[in-house]
Amino acid sequence: MPTVLTIGPYRFFFVSLDYGEPPHVHVQREKMVAKFWLDPVMLEKTGGFKPQELNRIGKLILENRDYFQERWHEYFGT
Repeated sequence: MPTVLTIGPYRFFFVSLDYGEPPHVHVQREKMVAKFWLDPVMLEKTGGFKPQELNRIGKLILENRDYFQERWHEYFGT
């Protein structure tokens, strides 16, 4: 599970078993892990985060979407 980016308490990463899925990123803080699709940016799994925090995370992902998509295609070779 390579870390793609860390912003504050959030670790953004990919899971190698997700190769066949559309581009997305997982985000972790402590024991909570959420999943967001990248195009369009949309929450897939909440992973224990509260709605306000998910909104903040979604904004971070939107601000860095191009970076995440580039890393996705580099990592998965698509």
